[in-house]
Amino acid sequence: MKLSICTISFRHQLTSIDQLVNWARSNHFHGIELWGVHAKNLAEQPSYNKEWLAGFGLHASMISDYLPLQGAEQEAFSKVQQLCMLAKHWGAKKLRTFAGGQGSDEVTKEERADITARLRNICHWVEQHGITLIVEVHPKTLADNIESTLQLIDEVGHPSLRINFDVLHVWESGANIIDAFETLKPHIQHFHLKNIRSAELLHVFSPPNVYSASGSREGMVSIFEGAVDYHEFLEYLIYNQTAPNGLDIRDMDASLEWFGNQCKETLSQDRYKIQRLEQQCQHPFRIVG
Repeated sequence: MKLSICTISFRHQLTSIDQLVNWARSNHFHGIELWGVHAKNLAEQPSYNKEWLAGFGLHASMISDYLPLQGAEQEAFSKVQQLCMLAKHWGAKKLRTFAGGQGSDEVTKEERADITARLRNICHWVEQHGITLIVEVHPKTLADNIESTLQLIDEVGHPSLRINFDVLHVWESGANIIDAFETLKPHIQHFHLKNIRSAELLHVFSPPNVYSASGSREGMVSIFEGAVDYHEFLEYLIYNQTAPNGLDIRDMDASLEWFGNQCKETLSQDRYKIQRLEQQCQHPFRIVG
């Protein structure tokens, strides 16, 4: 996989984009996933762009934000246009959002129809910029389980809609991760990798807690140390060389999504453990770096 760091991991630290990019390069990452807020703020310094990033051997794998799926359409259109311009500035081909703010068992049929109609419009808008809309498998959204995610894809019915396969949240939904991957495989275009010590602590990943500087980080652990079996999942991908849409797995983007403390230590540890796992499996490709 082409591994990225997420700039959101450093949301509460005084770390510059120069420092992040230099560190990502020295630790042999392939790219960065830009948080939308960071991309907007960096727009005031236009010399930071895709060419600058490429000079470090890196690419912007995705811009992650939260699009308004209800309310005034003009507001959504304006935000999408702004993010598409930022994505093109950074050379990112993907824009990630959540499928609303309510679980699939909480919305009415009318609310679901409104959200899917808005997503369809957004897909049309981003398509005109050569960008793909990525919806994340995530609790409290219409993509909170595999069945609802498949239904969402069918209801939106647009080729520019793709899935961010967040391994932890797929596991949280109660699905078997490998079975879910095979089911959603034709629609997957990005992976998020993170872990938790036990299911009882999953609440620490709720957005209000994650975005709070004083929020709890209890139970956030390295991807190979938690309740989700990443050894099994990654070995499955490596041995099967399995990727969506006929792609080689080494061409797929995956972000190490870390929200806890000791960002650099944890991210570098996970990155090298993934490399060692690939070597142990005697896979015919190696991580370039």
